Amino acid sequence: MAAPPRRPLLVLIAGLLLIASLATFAEAIYEDQVGLADWHQKYIGKVKQAIYHSQKSGRRRVVVLTEENVISSLDLRSGDILWRHVIDKNDPLDQLSLSLGKYVLTLSSGGTILRAWNLPDGQMIWETNLQASAASNPQLHVMSNNKVAKENLVLVSVGRWICAVSSIDGSISWEKEFSLDALEFKQVLQSPENDIVYAVGIAGYSKLALYQLSAKTGEILKDIQESLPGELSGEIVLGSDNVLVALNKARSSLFLIEFKSERISYNRVHVSDLVQDLPRTFKLQPLSNGVIGLQTSSTVFLLKLKNTDGLEVVQRFDQPAAVSDALTITEKDEAFAVAGSQIEFIVKFTSDISSEIIREQVNIDQHRGNVEKVFLNSYIRTDKSHGFRALVVMEDHSLLLIQQGEVVWSREDGLASIVDVTTSELPVEKDGVSVADVEHNLFEWLKGHMLKLKGTLMLASADEVAAIQALRLKSSEKNKMTRDHNGFRKLLIVLTKAGKVIALHTGDGRIVWSNLLPSLRASRFGGTPSALRIYQWQVPHHSVMRENPSVLVVGKSGAESSAPGVFSILDSYSGDELNSMRLDHSVVQIIPLTLKDVSEQRLHLIVDSNSNAHLYPKSPDALSVFLHEMPNLYFYSVDIQTNVIRGYSLEKSHDIKGDEYCFSTKELWSIIFPSDSERIAISETRKMNEVVHTQAKIIGDHDVMYKYLSKNLVFVATVSPKAAGDIGSALPEEASLVAYLIDAVTGRILHRVTHHGAQGPVHAVLSENWVVYHYFNLRAHRFEMAVIEIYDQSRADNKDVLKLILGKHNLSAPITSYARPEVVVKSQSYFFTHSVKAMAVTQTAKGITSKQLLIGTIGDQVLALDKRYLDPRRSANPTQQEKEEGIIPLTDSLPIIPQSFVTHSHQVEALRGIVSIPAKLESTTLVFTYGVDLFYTQLAPSRTYDSLTDEFSYALLLITIAVLVGAIIVTWIWSEKKELRDKWR
Repeated sequence: MAAPPRRPLLVLIAGLLLIASLATFAEAIYEDQVGLADWHQKYIGKVKQAIYHSQKSGRRRVVVLTEENVISSLDLRSGDILWRHVIDKNDPLDQLSLSLGKYVLTLSSGGTILRAWNLPDGQMIWETNLQASAASNPQLHVMSNNKVAKENLVLVSVGRWICAVSSIDGSISWEKEFSLDALEFKQVLQSPENDIVYAVGIAGYSKLALYQLSAKTGEILKDIQESLPGELSGEIVLGSDNVLVALNKARSSLFLIEFKSERISYNRVHVSDLVQDLPRTFKLQPLSNGVIGLQTSSTVFLLKLKNTDGLEVVQRFDQPAAVSDALTITEKDEAFAVAGSQIEFIVKFTSDISSEIIREQVNIDQHRGNVEKVFLNSYIRTDKSHGFRALVVMEDHSLLLIQQGEVVWSREDGLASIVDVTTSELPVEKDGVSVADVEHNLFEWLKGHMLKLKGTLMLASADEVAAIQALRLKSSEKNKMTRDHNGFRKLLIVLTKAGKVIALHTGDGRIVWSNLLPSLRASRFGGTPSALRIYQWQVPHHSVMRENPSVLVVGKSGAESSAPGVFSILDSYSGDELNSMRLDHSVVQIIPLTLKDVSEQRLHLIVDSNSNAHLYPKSPDALSVFLHEMPNLYFYSVDIQTNVIRGYSLEKSHDIKGDEYCFSTKELWSIIFPSDSERIAISETRKMNEVVHTQAKIIGDHDVMYKYLSKNLVFVATVSPKAAGDIGSALPEEASLVAYLIDAVTGRILHRVTHHGAQGPVHAVLSENWVVYHYFNLRAHRFEMAVIEIYDQSRADNKDVLKLILGKHNLSAPITSYARPEVVVKSQSYFFTHSVKAMAVTQTAKGITSKQLLIGTIGDQVLALDKRYLDPRRSANPTQQEKEEGIIPLTDSLPIIPQSFVTHSHQVEALRGIVSIPAKLESTTLVFTYGVDLFYTQLAPSRTYDSLTDEFSYALLLITIAVLVGAIIVTWIWSEKKELRDKWR
C-alpha cells in the first residue's frame, strides 16, 4: 500500500491555489478603472448673455446665462465649468449682471425674484421677492458708484414699477409704482451725477414718458410726457447719452428722441431712406458714441447718429454676422466687434468707424453654422497695448473663445438640448492589417509597457501617470470603432434643438461626427425651422450588407402646424448627408412602420394637416410592399387641445391625382372626453422594437396566465380640469385621475379605473401586457405609482394538456381586434417617495431578462426599480406557492435602495429623457440619459448570468490552470518516485 503524500506537498498545492485566487481578486480594484463602464458629461446650453470678470490675480472667468435656464461660471483659459446652477423651468432667468466685482445678480420669473450669488464659488448670498405690477420686459440695472465701492443699488423695472435693492444684503431701499395707465418702462439710465436716474417708458404704444428720479429715495424730480405720431413697437435702444432710437409698430420708421432737462424733441426717419428693400425682421443693436447696428439675417449695417437730424449708413457687411455690445476702453473710446460667418473677426472703435483695430480670419469647423452672438473682452498685452478676445455663440449652440486669430477652446453645448435619440451599429472589423499599422502598434506597445513598468516601480511622474491612464483608455476594447460580439459598442445618434445631428461613441462619449443640417438651419429673425424626430432609415443585412446604415431626420420649415416638412437622410458612419428634400406637405404625425423594401429601407408614413398619409421612400418596391399590408394598417391620433382620440384606416383615394404615394385616411372611431370633467394628460403605447420572450406566465400553483400582447394597446390618462395645474392647486374633492386601456383598432375601452383625489403630472410606461403610471395623491399627500396587468382569457382553454395533445387548441388561431376580447385585469397602487421627471423600461435582445423600471427622479438621478415590486398580485401574507414564485410581501410603499441608482452619485441636470438600448448579450441593456447633462452606463437587471465581467483576466486564468497542471505533474512524479522507493525497501 502506497504511503499518503507528505504534508508539505499539500501545503504547497494549497498555497498555489490561494495565490492564484488572490491574484484574480486583486485585479478588480485598480483605481484607474473607476468610470470605465459609464461616462458623464456636463453642459450649459446656448449662451444668451455673458459677462467677463478678468482680475489681475486668480482665475479669469466669464459668467454666462443660457437658454436652458443655467447660470454658470467658466474658466476663461480652458472653458471648464467652475460652478453651475440649473434653475427650474418654472423660474425662467431674465437677466444677468455683476455687482461690486464679487456678486453675480440674476433676475428671474418676470422680474419678481432677484438673487445674488458669490462669484468665486457660486453660493447664493441672498434672495429677494419683488412685487411686480406686470410680468413683461423686466430690466436689471446695477448703478455704478465712482466714489466708494462699498454699496451698489440694483434697479429693477417691470411694467410701470421700479424697485431699488441693496446689493449687499438684498434689502429693498425703495419701490415705486407709477400711476400712468398702460405704462411700461423700456430703459433705465444713470446720469453722470450718480444720484439721478432716468426711466424711459411707453404708455399706450404712442406716448413717451420720461421720469427723473432720486437714486437714494425714489422721489420723482421731473416728469416729462410726449405723444408721438403712430404706434411704437416697444423696441427702444440708446443711441447716445441723451438720444433714444425707437422703432414704430409697422417697423418702417425710426424715431430719434432727444430728452433734455425740460422737454422731449424727436425726429422721424424712414428706414427705406437708409436701406432699400430691408426685410421687416431686422434688429437694432445699441453700441455707443452715436453708433447703432442694424442687423438682418444676411447683412449688418452700421449707422451713425447725427443728433436728432437723422442717421447715415457708414459701413455695410454683406454676410450673416453678429455685433457685440460696446466695450469701454478709455474715457473717450469704446470698442465693438463684428463676427462674420467665416469667422471674420473685426474690432472697431466707436469714435472712428472707418478704421479697424483688428481684422482676423479664424478657421473653425464648417458644421457650426453662422455666428449668433459675440461678447467682446479686452486685456493688456505685455507692450501695454490693448488685446481683444471674444466669446462667440454659433448657430449650432456651440461656444468658442477666439483670441489672436485662433480658437482657444470650444464647447459643444448643443448637446444640452437633445430632442431625440436613435442608435446605429458600428462597422464590422475587417480582416488584414497593414505593415505600417503593425509597426505603429508595436511602437505604441513598447512605449506603453515602458510607462507601465515605471508606474509599477513608482518612478512615473504625474504626467506619465496620466499618460498611462490615457493609453489604457485608448487601448480599451470599448473604445474601438468596430462592433463587438456583445453589442456594447454602438453609436448614439442624437438630434439637437438647433437641427444638428451628433454621433456619440458609447465607449467614452466622444463625438465621432457632427452635421448641422442645411435644411434645418434656423434663421435668426424669420421663420425658425424645427427638428422633430430622428429614425433609423436603413439597417443593412443580407444582400445590402456592404452598404452603410443611415438615419432619417424629419423636421418642419416653420413653427406653424401647416409649415412644409423637411427630410434629411444621413450616413450613420460618416454623418454625410445622402439626400434631403423639402416636402410639399406639412408634418403632423410620423408613423414608422415595421415594413422594409428590397434595399432594406424602412417605410414611414407622414400624416399632414389635411389628414392625408404620405408614404416614404417613394419607390415602386416600397409601394408594392405597403399596398400588400395596407388592409392591416391602422393608426390613431391624440388631440390634447380638443380632448379627442381618433382611430384611422388607410385607403387609396381617387381624389388625389398625380401622387400614387399619397393615401387618404378614414376615421373609424373617436373617443370624445367631456372637457368639463376630464382633460387628456398623457398617452403611451408599446415600443415597436420591444421583444417579448413568452406569452404565458406561470404562477405559483402551476397555473398558466396568458398575457394580452396586442401591439394596438394604448394607455390614456385624463385628469379633472382643476387638477391639471400644479400640485395643490385643487382640493381632493375636486381632483380625479382616470386611466384607460384602449384598443387602437376598434376604439374599444378594455379597462377603466378612477383614482379619486389624484392629480398630475402623470408619467407612464407601457411594456408587454402591463402599464405603470405615476401621479400625486392629494388625500394621502404622497406620490403614488399604480400598475395594471391585462391577461387574455380567450386562451385559458389551452391549459388542458389533453387538448394540446389532440390538437384542439387555439394557439395558432388568428387574433383580431374586432372580436370582443375576454380579458382579466389585475391592478394595485403603491406609495412612492419621489417626484418623477421621466420613466422608461429596460429592453433586452430576447426579452428573457427581468424588467426594471428606469425612473428619473426630481433629484435628476435615475433609479432602477425591479418590476417585481410592482406586481399587482403582491399580498401581505403570501402563500408558500407565491413565495416560491418570487412574489414579494406587500408593503404600502415602494423601497428606494441607494445602490439601485443607475447614475450613482452623478446628477443629470434638467433630466428630460431615458433611453434603454438592448445589447446582443441578453443579460445587459445600455442606458442613455439626457438633459442639460448626458449619462451613459450598462445595466444588468438580472446580473450578468450569461457572461464574465469585463474585469475578468483570461491571462491569469490561463496562468492558474498552467500552474495547477504543473503542480499535478510534479506531484504525480513525486508520488511515483516515492512509491518506487517504498517498494525497494
